Amino acid sequence: MSRRRGKAVEEEKADIDLTPMLDVVFIMLIFFIVTASFVKEKALDVNVPDPNETEQTPPDPDKQNILLTVNSADEIWMGNSRIDSRAVRARIAQLFAENPQAIVIVRAHIKSSADTYVTIADAAKEVNSNIQVSLVPFEDSKR
Repeated sequence: MSRRRGKAVEEEKADIDLTPMLDVVFIMLIFFIVTASFVKEKALDVNVPDPNETEQTPPDPDKQNILLTVNSADEIWMGNSRIDSRAVRARIAQLFAENPQAIVIVRAHIKSSADTYVTIADAAKEVNSNIQVSLVPFEDSKR
């Protein structure tokens, strides 16, 4: 009989009460959630004109603007020729040297990625930090 009592006492001693540990873990979790500094994500702020607006001013024909077209496959076109993203800066620099008042107009398909627009805008800003870059979205299947 003493043997049974001894095993029962050993079994009771072997149990560990996890409640206080869980309380401490939850208190620490609440502390970290409350004191955590939330990171504000930076976003690209692009002013896109409303496609429903019918009053869009056409570009000035006397002013030769630099027009780049980006299709849905993120291919960059200038005129009738496709150009590589690495050659964008050189082409913009060449055309901007001919006409320093030129504006870079990026006509981008709505399914193209923002990375392509950022690449073009960065290349234009490398040419001249005061150059104006406009984004004009389009949806049709034309280039």
